[in-house]
Amino acid sequence: MKHLTKYFTLFISFFIVSNSALADTMKLQSSDISHGSFMSKTHEFQGFGCDGENKSPALSWSGAPAGTKAFAIFAYDPDAPTGSGWWHWQLINIPANVTSLPTAAGNIDSRSIPAGSRQMTNDYGTKSFGGACPPEGDGAHRYQFTVFALSQKLELPENASAALTGYMVKANSLGSATIEALYKR
Repeated sequence: MKHLTKYFTLFISFFIVSNSALADTMKLQSSDISHGSFMSKTHEFQGFGCDGENKSPALSWSGAPAGTKAFAIFAYDPDAPTGSGWWHWQLINIPANVTSLPTAAGNIDSRSIPAGSRQMTNDYGTKSFGGACPPEGDGAHRYQFTVFALSQKLELPENASAALTGYMVKANSLGSATIEALYKR
């Protein structure tokens, strides 16, 4: 029994160390936004009563797990008063050799989206980045910018919902990293 306890403890220790090391490999950085800090008006939506510049932030990532075939980027506001949050951006099938996007890459007319990538329809109804636009006086909202390493490129219908896109990305995710920025009006 003593040997079983010893081996079990060793197994659990190895499992925890192995999973912790894997969980910490991906990193997401930005020269435009910071984790826990307020975004500038540059990243505010233009419309719906908001008058920002509607530019997606510059993002760069590293530490993708072995077997990564593509990346996806999401921008999501879990605090939107909808009952289901608000999808600001879903960009899928970014080639595995791409590890950064410049400021405003998510604009509708952007030429900075890597070839083969697809912008999915956001909750504003456009295939682009849609900036922050929380209701006035609603307090600070959290904007989660997440990069996902994918085990394969995704085959999604042209009119796939944000929920379907989110499901498929998470089902094929090998790892992810997030910056959670803030915004209020």
